[in-house]
Amino acid sequence: MTIRVSDFVLAQDAGEELRGEVRWPEGSSPDSAVVVVHGFKGFKDWGFFPHACQTLSEAGHAVVSFNFSHNGIGDDPEAFTELERFAGNTLSRELDEVGRVVSAVVAGELPGVDSGVKIGVLGHSRGGGQAVLATAEHEEVAALVTWSAVADFDRWGDDVKREWRTSGRIHVANARTGQQMPLDVTLLEDFERNTDRLDIGAAARAVEVPWLVVHGTDDGTVDPEEGRRLATLAGDGRLLLVAGAGHTFEARHPFVGSTPQLDQALAATREHFDRHLGD
Repeated sequence: MTIRVSDFVLAQDAGEELRGEVRWPEGSSPDSAVVVVHGFKGFKDWGFFPHACQTLSEAGHAVVSFNFSHNGIGDDPEAFTELERFAGNTLSRELDEVGRVVSAVVAGELPGVDSGVKIGVLGHSRGGGQAVLATAEHEEVAALVTWSAVADFDRWGDDVKREWRTSGRIHVANARTGQQMPLDVTLLEDFERNTDRLDIGAAARAVEVPWLVVHGTDDGTVDPEEGRRLATLAGDGRLLLVAGAGHTFEARHPFVGSTPQLDQALAATREHFDRHLGD
């Protein structure tokens, strides 16, 4: 099967742009689309994302992946060269941007995607939390899958918050690249100003569409208990715990091939979207 890939750019307020790509089977007009949301220190071309997008598009879905506008990725699609933009990111901005992509799918603005398709959302890690919020905010979303998703965005201790407010900026290490990545206090202030809108637990209780919660039993970044919590809160949720899987299902960047744990997560995801986005 030949899969077409087309880039897109979506304009936003204040001159911001969202850049991404759509995959879909050549010669077809898919009846469904899956929006893929990367996480913190992630990007659409990281590790397993292209492989996952390819697999889902081969199942007949149009698959939409994109970079958050302030995720730190610039002209080089795999390098964090825009750290000042990364520093200025906020959780509200990310949620707005997921919504912008979902709205573009609804309106048929993207290549290979007609208006009126059934929409699914797949989010990983912090992007999983954003996927939950976006699903609760957009009634057009018909199915949800989260991988290694956070159940709460508040992951900073009191000491870190005090330092953050005092200095105006903290840094987080990127173990893969060795970079110290800056975060301005505007991220914390935005979260505290918008706690209701950014409440993943409340959004999870509001999600009524079929939801597959996938989490690795050996996830050292986001505790599997967070996955259990999300599945419990979901109105129509199902939990899949992948034995022996860490935060990225044992996949790495650069991607050198799938793993048994990733295969299991992806097979369940494909089955979920095929069932709930099909005719």
